[in-house]
Amino acid sequence: MIFNLFSSEGKNRPDDVKSLRHALLQFIKQELQKAEGGEGANIKGLSLYLNCSATDRHMYEAAVYAEQPDVFKDEIQKIADDFDLGLPARWTLDVLFDEEVPGEAVKLQNLDAAFFIKTSKHFIKQTATAYIRVLNGETELKEYTLASGVDKTNIGRDKKAQAEDGFFRTNQIAFPSESGDVANKYVSRQHAHIEWNVEAQRFMLFADEGGIPPRNKIKIKEDKSDKVIKLHSTAIGHPLKECDQIILGESAVLEFSYQPLT
Repeated sequence: MIFNLFSSEGKNRPDDVKSLRHALLQFIKQELQKAEGGEGANIKGLSLYLNCSATDRHMYEAAVYAEQPDVFKDEIQKIADDFDLGLPARWTLDVLFDEEVPGEAVKLQNLDAAFFIKTSKHFIKQTATAYIRVLNGETELKEYTLASGVDKTNIGRDKKAQAEDGFFRTNQIAFPSESGDVANKYVSRQHAHIEWNVEAQRFMLFADEGGIPPRNKIKIKEDKSDKVIKLHSTAIGHPLKECDQIILGESAVLEFSYQPLT
């Protein structure tokens, strides 16, 4: 854990949730107004780093609605709308606790916070390793390793799967047809894939042709909010978060994590 990376000195340090939230939003507003000469159209995403003490953790979590991350994002969107900053429709927000703060991030005086604005030309290049665990259904392995910067990881029924155009693809995470596990038969041959997005600096889950309605489906259940998301398009990816559960078809379940099995 990394705590107190920022100066905690100063007389006007917020000591309650409301004033802390206000200070964070004012900080974000000021930085957004500087970005792109006041134009936000080129912004891809925002990263807010919070490295507070264990004592203040609960207050910081409440200030950013940690259990309902979309609420804090909506607050930022209101600021962007009020000041005509023109954020694009699909901008992302990452609220990161206890993570190393990159040198490019702007630190907020008197708060344990830093802020970074990602654009197509200005982003923090990171490397990442993640793991896919099989919670239900039968596959060759119980855990698969994903690495940033490598080819996409295909998910589907059988190792070699023939598409409608006659060509074959290789599924790195394969659910064999001959398995006696009933969950396998509802996984499509071309169900989904995961790939690393350089600009967003995260792993993204995409539905493939066999994983969108009216065929077999893909649902994601977020660990923190219990929110269920359905993928309806092959063109729009879903950013994976820690402990997201991916449901393929009726009952095959995968879990995404940055932590290996112990």
